[in-house]
Amino acid sequence: MIASTNEQLIVTSDTTVGVIVADDFRTAGVFEKHGIDFCCGGRISLADICRQKGVDPALLLQELSAVKNTPVDRSHNYSDWALPFLADYIVNTHHSYLNQNLEQIAAYTSKIAEVHGGHHPEVIEIAAIFAGIATDMAAHLREEEEVLFPAIKRIDNAGKSGNTPEIADLATIKDTLAKLDQEHQAIGDAVHSIRHLANGYVIPGDVCNTFVVTYHKLQEFEDDLHKHVHLENNILFPKAALM
Repeated sequence: MIASTNEQLIVTSDTTVGVIVADDFRTAGVFEKHGIDFCCGGRISLADICRQKGVDPALLLQELSAVKNTPVDRSHNYSDWALPFLADYIVNTHHSYLNQNLEQIAAYTSKIAEVHGGHHPEVIEIAAIFAGIATDMAAHLREEEEVLFPAIKRIDNAGKSGNTPEIADLATIKDTLAKLDQEHQAIGDAVHSIRHLANGYVIPGDVCNTFVVTYHKLQEFEDDLHKHVHLENNILFPKAALM
């Protein structure tokens, strides 16, 4: 078995992508370079994803090792953060980004569908898919901010105070995690569909500036979503499940 090591994690061909990125987020860049999904698709092993993508596992492990052996900025070692702090970071960074951009991107996709749909029918489908994403994400964020994250904080506070967590909070976490995880998968699938329809966000030569901006914003949205879902699926959710 091929393996690479550092002081925190032994990485082998059986290690899942999500575990590797959770241990060191800098490795996300390696996976992105090879077109490997580390958030919604993070539960797959290196061996399996290399077979799927036609990537040399020895080369991938070498690249991961090179990243992991460089000095780490400990302030961004998300796995070490307390769950309440991580939850606040997610809200203040990723939820804030979505609240500021979802409606705008939806409006852009609708506009280019109206203007360019005749020559580029794919943008009509992109607009419809993103409208669904925007609606689903709004409800998803509310559930995290109003249900899951407060329950996590109450349980954490109970533990710090030497008290027993409320059964209702424990049940809330168990029930909510499964639902949110399924929603992550559905949103991830929708984003993959948009990327496919948009040909990897390659800009056609006969379009307006709004079209260009829209594709750039869709790429930006996808990049933010990858990190957002990674922090939840691979770090926050597993730790919350153990509370």
